[in-house]
Amino acid sequence: MNMNPIDRRSFLKRSGVATAATLTGATSLAGGISNQKSPNDTVNVAVIGIRSRGKSHYHALAKIKNVRIVTLCDIDQRLLPEAVAEVEKLTGHKPSTTTEYRKVLEDPEIDAVTIATPNHWHALQTIWACQAGKHVYVEKPVSHTVLEGRKMVEAARKYNRVVQTGTQSRSNQATLQSMKFINDDGLGEIYMAKGLCIKPRGNIGHVKDSAVPEGVDWDTFLGPAPYRPFNQNRFHYKWHWFWDTGSGDLGNQGIHQADVARWALNKLEHPVRIQGMGDYFIWDGDQETPNIQHLEFEYADGKILQFDVRGLGSNSEGEVRIGNLIYGANGWISLGNEDEGKSQAYLTEVNITPSGYSTYKEEPGPLFKYTDQEHNSVLDHFSNFIDCVRSGRWQDLHADIQEGHLSSSLCHLGNIACRLKRSLQFNPHAERFINDPEADSYLTKIYRSPFDLPANV
Repeated sequence: MNMNPIDRRSFLKRSGVATAATLTGATSLAGGISNQKSPNDTVNVAVIGIRSRGKSHYHALAKIKNVRIVTLCDIDQRLLPEAVAEVEKLTGHKPSTTTEYRKVLEDPEIDAVTIATPNHWHALQTIWACQAGKHVYVEKPVSHTVLEGRKMVEAARKYNRVVQTGTQSRSNQATLQSMKFINDDGLGEIYMAKGLCIKPRGNIGHVKDSAVPEGVDWDTFLGPAPYRPFNQNRFHYKWHWFWDTGSGDLGNQGIHQADVARWALNKLEHPVRIQGMGDYFIWDGDQETPNIQHLEFEYADGKILQFDVRGLGSNSEGEVRIGNLIYGANGWISLGNEDEGKSQAYLTEVNITPSGYSTYKEEPGPLFKYTDQEHNSVLDHFSNFIDCVRSGRWQDLHADIQEGHLSSSLCHLGNIACRLKRSLQFNPHAERFINDPEADSYLTKIYRSPFDLPANV
C-alpha cells in the first residue's frame, strides 16, 4: 500500500495542527486541561512500530496492571498477524491493527502512544501525538536533529503532555543506586565521565535496489526522508547505518551511555566545545555512518564527557564493553549496560611521599545491583511512564523529553564533529554553533514535502 502525493498531503492535513482541535479535546490542552486517571482506571495504549523495540514495548506494557494495548500500527503488514497473536496471548485481549498512524491519532479511546519507529520519524510522530492530546513514550534518540528535539520539548509543554524518552537506564535500579552514591559525594568531585559502545557489528555489504515487498508501505516508511528506491539495506534495522534515517551506533546503542555520562556529570545543559574523530573502517559496504568514533564534549565549567564507539573487534575498558566509567577525586565507578543490572565502585587514594613520589591505592567499594529480580529497567521505565500518564505529572518522569533532547543532542553534535572532521564551538543557549554556518546546517535537515517539521508546534 503506497501513498501518492495527494494521500500524503491528506495524511499531514488530518494529522497536524489543523485537526488537533477535533482529536480528544486537544483545543483545551494548551490551557492546562488534564485527563488524569486514577490508579484503577485503564490506560489505553497504541504501539507504533512493532518490530524489535516495539516488541519490548508491548511485552512490558502487558505486565502493567490496568493497561490495555488497543492498537498495533506498522507500515509492514507482514508483521501484524504474529504481533496480534502475541499480544492476545500476553493479555487475553486482541488488539486492532492499522498501517496508518493518523487513524491512531483520531481514535478518542487511545490515551497514549509508544513510538518505536526509525529515528527520522520520532519528532513528527511525537509532535502530532501531543497535538492530538496523546501522551507519548518515544524511543531513543528522541530526534534526528537538534532542532527536532527542541520542537518536541515545545510540543510537550504547550499541550501539557507526558513524554517519556526510551533511555531505560534512568529506571535501572543499579544505575539509580550508583547515581545516589555519586550525588552523596561517594566519589568526591566528578571530573570526567566516559561512555562506551564497544559493540562489534558485521558488514552489511552491498545490496542492489529491488521492488517493494508486498505489504510494505515504503513511501510512508521514508516519510520526511529523501525518496530512495527500496533497498533491503535501508529497511528493517539496517536503516540505523544511513544518515537519512539513522544516527549510527552513537544514536542507536550509544545514546544510553551518553545519557548516563551526562547524568553523572549533573549537566542539564549542552556542551560548549565538541571534537570528534571517526570513520567507517575495514568493511566494504553500503553503510554511511562511522563504526569507529572517539568524541570529547567540554562543558562551560571545563568538565569533560568522553565517548567511544567501536564497532569492530576491541578490548573492554574496566571490564565494560557497553556502559560507563565515571571518575571522581576519590574513586571511580564502572556501570554496566542497562540490561546487566550491576555497577562496581572503586575507592582510590593518591598521596605524595616526602621524596616527592606519588603513591596510589585502590580498593573495591560498594557493588550496586538489582534488588528486585522480578523487575527490569524496561518494565520499570514503562511503569514510570504509565504512573505519570495517570497523575498527569510529567515532572515525575524518569526521562522527560527535555532530558532526551539534551542526551540525543550529544549524539547529533558528536556526529557533526566527525562528519566535519574539526573541533566545534557551540552556544548552548541559542542551540547554534558559533560563527559556523556550515556546522549550523547540520542542526536541521531538508524534509520531503509535505512531511515538514512545523515552525510552530
